[in-house]
Amino acid sequence: MIQQQNRRLNKQDYKTLTLAALGGALEFYDFIIFVFFAVVIGQLFFPADMPQWLVLMQTYGIFAAGYLARPLGGIIMAHFGDLVGRKRMFSLSILLMALPTLAMGMLPTYQSIGIAAPLLLLLMRIFQGAAIGGEVPGAWVFVAEHVPYKRIGIACGVLTAGLTIGILLGSLVATMINSMMSVETIHNGGWRIPFFLGGIFGLIAMYLRRWLKETPIFIEMQQRKALAAELPLKSVVVNHTRAVTVSMLLTWLLSAGIVVVILMTPNYLQTQFGIERVIALKANSIAIISLCVGCVIAGMSADRFGASKTFIGGGSLLAVASWTFYHSATNVDLLFITYSIAGLCVGVVGAVPYVMVRAFPAEVRFSGISFSYNVSYAIFGGLTPICVTSLMKLTPMAPAYYVLALSVMGILLGIYLRNDLRATDNIVEHSDSELEKTPVTAI
Repeated sequence: MIQQQNRRLNKQDYKTLTLAALGGALEFYDFIIFVFFAVVIGQLFFPADMPQWLVLMQTYGIFAAGYLARPLGGIIMAHFGDLVGRKRMFSLSILLMALPTLAMGMLPTYQSIGIAAPLLLLLMRIFQGAAIGGEVPGAWVFVAEHVPYKRIGIACGVLTAGLTIGILLGSLVATMINSMMSVETIHNGGWRIPFFLGGIFGLIAMYLRRWLKETPIFIEMQQRKALAAELPLKSVVVNHTRAVTVSMLLTWLLSAGIVVVILMTPNYLQTQFGIERVIALKANSIAIISLCVGCVIAGMSADRFGASKTFIGGGSLLAVASWTFYHSATNVDLLFITYSIAGLCVGVVGAVPYVMVRAFPAEVRFSGISFSYNVSYAIFGGLTPICVTSLMKLTPMAPAYYVLALSVMGILLGIYLRNDLRATDNIVEHSDSELEKTPVTAI
């Protein structure tokens, strides 16, 4: 068992990681492409005489609906993932994302059908949220149960980097469309292209996932008849309260980094500092690449130094880097450098799944992570754009203060996890002993 714990990643592990990360990237592209065209969508799906701030508020409200829908989809998929298999739900989530994305690209605008336009947009966004609610926790569980115990950090870091590549694809597509098309052309239909591409990407990802295999841990639980005896979610809520609390707080940190620094900032740079859209998107693309690198580094750090040191160090760097970035954003000459460093430091979120997959026992792991992650993201990730946009009426530095506060929380969580393996594995009673009963991978 020790040899299994300490072995290096093999060819099958790399294949699993590659297919899982690629599929996750394509699905994440579908989920976030909306935000890169939020300004255009707001102008097309709401009355022309509505104040700009109110248009943005309502557009981000529709964006937030996707997050609010995540818990329902995630909990349902996780329930069956814990009872009938990880792979089946991992494949289903991609189909549930691709179809609404295609539909969004075909929706008529407010000028054509009035109030029905934003309502249909809202409905499609809810379907997207339900799909992504099962995708991200399912992906983390899937790869963690395939790789050796001592390589969970790097595996989760690589997968999280893969998910952020989906954001990069969105940024690159948005940059290309804004570079190649005029504003008028984009308004007249160019904005639909990213959604059509997203639907196609999703169907390709669904096809690729047919080559994945069920996780050894789930197969072993089936053979031992060790699947959850009661409703998995009930067991999570009743028996694993501390694991849920820590996981939700870590998800809040993750949402602050991704939603504020990566997703909201391109529009923020344009509206607050008058930076050209193409320049803002190019800087954003570089920041996302840095984020991918940061996720992998954070995963490696978690394996090598533990969760505590990773979050204390990473949280400190994120606080300094994000504060510097937002306070120097008016300097276009420094924009690419400061944004890139901030993106790299946001990569500390790559260690978040490392803690979560070790906090829950195998029989309720999917449900535990899904419940904690999706409920937290629905609350904090979904409301963050609205909160930050509202606070910007008081100070243009609202994003800086928000990320700073969450960085401090990340440091405090690192201190809480200071006993590293023992603290992380013992967030819930007996979690590690349950994992050790599975000799196949010794997670």
